[in-house]
Amino acid sequence: MGRFRDKLLSVFRGCCGIDSFGKFTLVVYVIIILVNLFFGNPYVYIAAYAVLAYTLFRFFSKNTVKRSAENRKYLKIKKNIGIELKLFFDRFRYIKTARFRKCSHCRAIVKLPNVGGKHTVKCPKCGEKFDVNILL
Repeated sequence: MGRFRDKLLSVFRGCCGIDSFGKFTLVVYVIIILVNLFFGNPYVYIAAYAVLAYTLFRFFSKNTVKRSAENRKYLKIKKNIGIELKLFFDRFRYIKTARFRKCSHCRAIVKLPNVGGKHTVKCPKCGEKFDVNILL
């Protein structure tokens, strides 16, 4: 039993394991399988198993540099999508009290009070002043 355990540990030694991107690919695999329960398309099964194969490849890969680079890319994309979704929902949440505009210099989003007319606004990020026109 000890030799089997040692061989098994030697297989997993140096593997990347599961990371955020690996969890995401597993969730995508499960979603594809569940969606395919309703459609029963064999091509969708092939796509699901391709995602599973890629997930297992990443899990057992010993090239930690490439796998961590993939994970960093995924986390960066996830963060950007989260920021955009938050801004999208904030626009609806504060529709009666605030307006959102981009700074013309640094492209930062500035939250402004809902007061109609032309205003000069100082960006809190870069400090530059720019003009905005708020319509009510």
